[in-house]
Amino acid sequence: MTPASMSFARAADGEEATRTLRGHLPTGAPDFVYLPVEVPAGVHEIAVSYRYDKPEVPKGTPGNALDIGIFDERGTALGGKGFRGWSGGFRNSFALSAQKATPGYLAGPVREGTWHVVLGPYTVAPQGMDYEVTVTLRHGPTGKTPRRVYPPERAGGRGRAWYRGDCHLHTVHSDGARTPAEAAAAARAAGLDFVTTTEHNTTSGHSAWEGLWGDDLLILCGEEITTRNGHYVALGTDPGVFLDWRYRARDDAYARFARAVRRAGGLVVPAHPNCPFVGCQWKFGYEHADAVEVWNGPWTADDELALAAWDNMLVSTDSWLPAMGNSDAHREPQVVGLPQTVVYADDLARRPLLAALRTGRSYLAESFRVSLELTATTPTGGYAGMGETLRARAGTQVDVTVKAEGAPEGATLRLLTDEGEMRTGPAPSLTWRTTPSLATYVRAELRHPAKEGAALPGAMAAMTNPVWLGGGAG
Repeated sequence: MTPASMSFARAADGEEATRTLRGHLPTGAPDFVYLPVEVPAGVHEIAVSYRYDKPEVPKGTPGNALDIGIFDERGTALGGKGFRGWSGGFRNSFALSAQKATPGYLAGPVREGTWHVVLGPYTVAPQGMDYEVTVTLRHGPTGKTPRRVYPPERAGGRGRAWYRGDCHLHTVHSDGARTPAEAAAAARAAGLDFVTTTEHNTTSGHSAWEGLWGDDLLILCGEEITTRNGHYVALGTDPGVFLDWRYRARDDAYARFARAVRRAGGLVVPAHPNCPFVGCQWKFGYEHADAVEVWNGPWTADDELALAAWDNMLVSTDSWLPAMGNSDAHREPQVVGLPQTVVYADDLARRPLLAALRTGRSYLAESFRVSLELTATTPTGGYAGMGETLRARAGTQVDVTVKAEGAPEGATLRLLTDEGEMRTGPAPSLTWRTTPSLATYVRAELRHPAKEGAALPGAMAAMTNPVWLGGGAG
């Protein structure tokens, strides 16, 4: 499938030219289709609009959904430098020039050469998909690209303390409806200390928060890498670093880009791994992950599945992945900070926060009103908290205590180990005595009351990462 090229001749300043290309994509079309656009010298702005048909389909059959983005004259190579923006299926038009760009796209010169409009047929109806793409070139002086202003890596903070964050958010720079200003206001209202900007497959949001950070709110950069076999958050990456998404698990590319995330200073966090939507279920495995998003938005059966899968991975301190909770909020009434990850870090700064998240010195909570503490101690003064290991011999007496503040009315505390639930009781506190020989780890949950007749336990109000037991004399 080789689409025809859209060619343009050079024109005088102030003139514009438009070309339209029509095509058909059958069921089984490639994940990405590249439409060449021959851009002459002297272009000030490139504008693109598109549409596609949405025929009736049988019940239970996916219909047509078509994403769009653009690469410049530097090419479309995987991970290459040609990326200039992506809006998925959220917009039907966009424009970019040296001075400005539609959210989701990167301002910069429109240089001479072969550009490519990239189409992503997310789902295709049995009848196939008819599409129409219109490109307009506006000629004139290039102009100057404004300097991008990125958030600082540190906020005021409270020194070594507990900090609340939401590391999976969307704004108008991908498929969200909030502006960055509205998202920042929502974060402050939720009692958050830090957030991460994670737009789908674009970095345009990294420079969109100028004036919105402060001593009370740290903005980290990132990206939600939205592949056809699951999504993952590149959390806390260097500003402006783009991570490609154009591969599946079968393509043997994920490990390469996981390494790229770490080279950019970030963490790899598979997002909503059990989400049932098309393209959302995580197929890449967890070998290259640094943490996993166990809780995404309001607690649902998807999260219950993710929790069970995560718990099954808690085998040893050498291989476990910390759990995270994020809102994935896109628009009202979705609540920023529901849930949030509460992390014990040395400072409200990028590197200390990422270090604490990587080691699991954290718990998850539905709001700033809820706090959870989990400790394990020995009679001789041994102590460990979440994400830590209590060094003690196999038969050493270990006292485990969990305390909740702000627990919902009727909430239940649970203590779970590698054998399952070992102790349960009403909030606000619960204690249990064990030994390292009986429990490899202990973790805690705070649950809302279960609904009458429900097969599942009550919705999560808060949960901890594990405290590990054993591993040496104590």
